[in-house]
Amino acid sequence: MRKLILFVVLSSALAPVSCNRAAPAADDKPKVALVLKTLNHPFFVDMRRGAQEAADRLGVNLQVQAAERESDVDKQMQIVENMLQTGIKVLAITPSGSREIVSALVKAKNAGVPIVIVDTRLDAKAASDAGVVAQTFIGSDNYEGGKLAGEYTVTATGGKAKVGILEGIPGHETGDSRLRGYRDAVAKAPGITIVASQPANWERDQGFNVFQNMLQAHPDIDTVFAASDLMALGAIEAIAAAGKTGKIRVVGFDALDDAKKAIEAGTMAASVAQFPYEMGKAAVESAVKILAGEKLPADIMVRLEMVTKR
Repeated sequence: MRKLILFVVLSSALAPVSCNRAAPAADDKPKVALVLKTLNHPFFVDMRRGAQEAADRLGVNLQVQAAERESDVDKQMQIVENMLQTGIKVLAITPSGSREIVSALVKAKNAGVPIVIVDTRLDAKAASDAGVVAQTFIGSDNYEGGKLAGEYTVTATGGKAKVGILEGIPGHETGDSRLRGYRDAVAKAPGITIVASQPANWERDQGFNVFQNMLQAHPDIDTVFAASDLMALGAIEAIAAAGKTGKIRVVGFDALDDAKKAIEAGTMAASVAQFPYEMGKAAVESAVKILAGEKLPADIMVRLEMVTKR
């Protein structure tokens, strides 16, 4: 009888252990890092949501970190270095600096951690010189997006406009490509003149300050192209402060929710829509394919659309 009782007790004690082995713990899931430029921007919040959806669906332990500001490349480099110490299996990153981040990615390469680049391309020469090779790039064609905005400007203005441009951070591939695309598109309309073009570093308050100063120097501006919606929304505030609401056409980029509301309200004319949720989802899906030994295409492109008032 004692032996039987002992057997029952031991069996009961061992049962939970057996159950725990059958259900994989969170630590057993492959750890994938998603390092964003910032989480203080709706664009990257949406990207994180898409990445988390894919991670939950595919059984990935997703680690997401970002600097406070998009321009803080040093902080992003530090985050990458710290992430590499935690045993991540794949690093997905939206580079804050196309050239500057390469030195941190060299450490990922040396650690044998595959790299997925999202939204902003690496500087090709800097990456090549350092021997850094990404498994894939996921993002929109920023040059084509800039062209869309430029073509819309030509059509909406009848090919005659005085344009002020709010640029992103100088030297960053994302903003530079959008700017080139826009300039190339409006160059086909001789009646369109770009009277001023200045960086506002992706930030709403800088969009306000820079465009306020721009408008004071060039009161004949009748169209604004902002390389991101946050800067465009800042410009809308500067336009209102100058008492010119409805008199200056504003074209943005990203089609954020606040920008869509401004378009419906008539204070903004249009914005180029990207789909950051899809980018985040594709980043995690790509990480899983890499871990399964699959070869990825060099580029995974996400669609663009022009958003105007319905």
